[in-house]
Amino acid sequence: MSSLRQGRFADARLRPWMLRLGFNVFPPLLGAHIRLEKISADFRYARVAMRQRISNTTMWGAHFGGSLFAMTDSIYALLLKQNLGPGYVVWDKSATIDFCKPGRGRVWCEFHVDAPLLERIRRETCDGGKSEPVVEVQVYDQQHDIVATVSKKLYVRQRPLKTSALPHGEHQ
Repeated sequence: MSSLRQGRFADARLRPWMLRLGFNVFPPLLGAHIRLEKISADFRYARVAMRQRISNTTMWGAHFGGSLFAMTDSIYALLLKQNLGPGYVVWDKSATIDFCKPGRGRVWCEFHVDAPLLERIRRETCDGGKSEPVVEVQVYDQQHDIVATVSKKLYVRQRPLKTSALPHGEHQ
């Protein structure tokens, strides 16, 4: 990752309802009928669901794999960014998906960010280094069977301090 620049609103401190609204009206996710159903006030938990519709169904009557993958895209990065704050850059670096069974009907997944993960990231990035934690999320169907398992590698780094932000006469 050569650039430490993120999107225009990357450092915005959001409220859970704002993130939920933005996620739910984002055209690629809206078109796939993917909804952020719940997000905790501390940004440590989120639940995403997708209803099966003709626009996200294959010719075999199962959910399109790309839509199952899209359910998991960026959620961990968003949760981490809100927990770590504006001094951090957080990206999805890579991911793999293992399809376990055809998904039909409503499918859902849950995301959890715990204190040990946040502590590990802060420790690994405190001296300017990067952290690349791997997190997993399972997509479930209505019978609570696992439809897919997604493993995501994230990229986290602290932004360098701007020298203009330091008091006059002090250097990094």
